[in-house]
Amino acid sequence: MASAATNFSLSFRTKQQIPISKPSFFFYSTSKKNHLRFKSNNFPSHSVSTARNSRICATSSRVMDPSAAKSESTLPTTVEVDLGNRSYPIYIGSGLLDQPDYLQRHVHGKRVLVVTNKTVAPLYLDKVVDALTRGNPNVSVESVILPDGEQYKDMDTLMKVFDKAIESRLDRRCTFVALGGGVIGDMCGFAAAAFLRGVNFIQIPTTVMAQVDSSVGGKTGINHRLGKNLIGAFYQPQCVLIDTDTLNTLPDRELASGLAEVIKYGLIRDAEFFEWQEKNMHALLARDPSALAYAIKRSCENKAEVVSLDEKESGLRATLNLGHTFGHAIENGVGYGQWLHGEAVAAGTVMAVDMSYRLGWIDESLVKRVGDILKQSKLPTSPPEIMTVDMFKSVMAVDKKVADGLLRLILLKGPLGNCVFTGDYDRKALDDTLRAFCKS
Repeated sequence: MASAATNFSLSFRTKQQIPISKPSFFFYSTSKKNHLRFKSNNFPSHSVSTARNSRICATSSRVMDPSAAKSESTLPTTVEVDLGNRSYPIYIGSGLLDQPDYLQRHVHGKRVLVVTNKTVAPLYLDKVVDALTRGNPNVSVESVILPDGEQYKDMDTLMKVFDKAIESRLDRRCTFVALGGGVIGDMCGFAAAAFLRGVNFIQIPTTVMAQVDSSVGGKTGINHRLGKNLIGAFYQPQCVLIDTDTLNTLPDRELASGLAEVIKYGLIRDAEFFEWQEKNMHALLARDPSALAYAIKRSCENKAEVVSLDEKESGLRATLNLGHTFGHAIENGVGYGQWLHGEAVAAGTVMAVDMSYRLGWIDESLVKRVGDILKQSKLPTSPPEIMTVDMFKSVMAVDKKVADGLLRLILLKGPLGNCVFTGDYDRKALDDTLRAFCKS
């Protein structure tokens, strides 16, 4: 929540409200009946249905078994992000870039700017341009090709997008298209939010990280030398188009990096999904199409549901940042681009789990399961040796989740699938965790 004095409420068609007055932490879990439970230390438990009569819900046709994907038609799976008149679909499927209607139906006006990078452009730019223009000769497409890497997620690189848009005389009816991973999606979305005070944009994510997390929910922005994603805006796309075939060209390291976010969903809110991952991680690493399609879909369902309930991260959505506070400090400390985002989040997740255990909030068996699945995913389970306690504290002090000088963290509490977003914890536990993972 924004601060310890924040009042938080959810409004439904029944006009029922759930007030949250001055809680010191935010507790979140899901039950098997797809209900949301909210608790704080000074108000009673509430159950919030996400059935169809609730205005703020994520809807999709849930695939309960990945083997079912083999018998599906060429129609994509669609997950809806329900935000009232700003709702949008997430299309998930193989070969979607060869089906132009899914893109063209979301293009506004006759001008399109595709934002991509030097790695992705040779692979997919021509295919996207064809999908935008096939049978649609009135649409003209420009493109801007940026350097690849987290180290370029800055104001100088962002200006290249504005330069191209202005030089091409694009107007408010234009559409920006983000073609690439999380860096491209974040920068293109931020550019769309700012250009002419807001133009439409579409996400075409090409990495696991972007497909399961960053392309959904409207978080856009750039880094600052003092901290990650400190400059940006909440700005929702018109649609997210996930062609799973783009993962065929993804390097193994990038594939593993994205799995850190998949694992996160299981830990914080979807125990059954985590248990599925434990049994199917080998299939994900082997790029089994059915396993990947299921993991992407289930991740998007989790993300869409949370975003529908808390678009601008007043409380619930912050729980999606498990491991990110520690992880962002690692990315900043070693230099942007040296560690992939998911690698840093994986190490950060181990640190958050360690701290949760020190607080007595989880048992040792869960600590082991987290370490085991991250190792199986070929992800790091500790920060690089260069990181010191002071480096962590310096960067974490400017984290976006700091409120009134208080560092709030996402920590696990209770059985698998439960977490808290809180500033109410013993500072000694944080210090002990930092010292346990740092040499100095």
